[in-house]
Amino acid sequence: MATLQKIVIQDFRNIALQELRFSPNINCISGGNGEGKTNLLDAIWYLSMTKSAFSPSDRFNFRYGTTAFGLSGTYAMPGGASARFSIQVTEGGEKRIRRDDKPYTRISEHIGVLPIVMVSPADIAMVSESGDERRKFVNAVLSQMEQTYLADMQQYNRFLLQRNKLLKAGIGDEELLSTYDERLAALAAPIFARRAAFCDSLVPIVQQYYAEISGGREQVGIEYRSDLQKGDLRSLLRERRERDMAFRFTTAGIQRDDFLFTMNGHPIRRCGSQGQQKSFLVALKFAQYEVMKSAYGYPPMLLLDDLFDKLDMDRVANLLRMVVGKEFGQIFLSDSNKVRTESIVDKLTADRCYFETAGGVFTPVNE
Repeated sequence: MATLQKIVIQDFRNIALQELRFSPNINCISGGNGEGKTNLLDAIWYLSMTKSAFSPSDRFNFRYGTTAFGLSGTYAMPGGASARFSIQVTEGGEKRIRRDDKPYTRISEHIGVLPIVMVSPADIAMVSESGDERRKFVNAVLSQMEQTYLADMQQYNRFLLQRNKLLKAGIGDEELLSTYDERLAALAAPIFARRAAFCDSLVPIVQQYYAEISGGREQVGIEYRSDLQKGDLRSLLRERRERDMAFRFTTAGIQRDDFLFTMNGHPIRRCGSQGQQKSFLVALKFAQYEVMKSAYGYPPMLLLDDLFDKLDMDRVANLLRMVVGKEFGQIFLSDSNKVRTESIVDKLTADRCYFETAGGVFTPVNE
């Protein structure tokens, strides 16, 4: 598995310059709100995914008053080799990614090299917001596991953008639209199949984890909904040609897919309490972890940001016990209460590191 041994962060969020070494097992970061705990986890995420888990634009990632930031990480890779990955981002939008000082030809080549899963309070957007958030989640998981999926999604989005530009301009070129329809349909079919298979594999694991977290008081589920369940995309686009031209955008396709999260057959966003929704989202991310571990043959890194939020101590203790007991890999856990974290983690393992943060400065704590 890929294990982060050392990270160097410069001018990322509120972190001016920091070099930290980590345990291959559990790393606990404590500190007050706004001091930098989440920023450290986001830097680790960025090294895997080449973007922030929270900010859609890199302009929010520069430390105040700076015009560039840099991240580098030294990892123990599967097979025992060591590798160093670095990312440099400038205000002009230039992003340079290297492995052992050799630049990637394309940024997408790096996705999936350092598999990672994050559990965060921001996950609630998958319940409360639109289907776009749920599609982003599924795309991020499948893109890490399959380069072909990522390439198909990128190509699909390019053709969709071109088709929508044509429609927006009011150009009713039937032949050109048909060409786009053919290309979109060819890409949509494997994407639809992978999303459906992923959902099918995820559901029983989510249900198992939710039962362990909550005591099995409710039955949860995930329903995949797609236009392609009605037929192939080429036929759907042909049927909606006049509608698309009237609305001036593409009204059918995998860009409209959604994943309905349910509890006892009802949308969890309407019937679930905050604690139930949090429990479901944690179960979802742990299920993602299991699916990725099975696909890779080794566990991804696991980032647990403010895991105690809306969960009681017993549920968190159960979660961490499950983590340690199921051959999980390297874990990063943030919490505002160091004593609370220690009371649980110290009972689980002696192989752990503690860090305290204040104002973006992280101090290792010897225990």
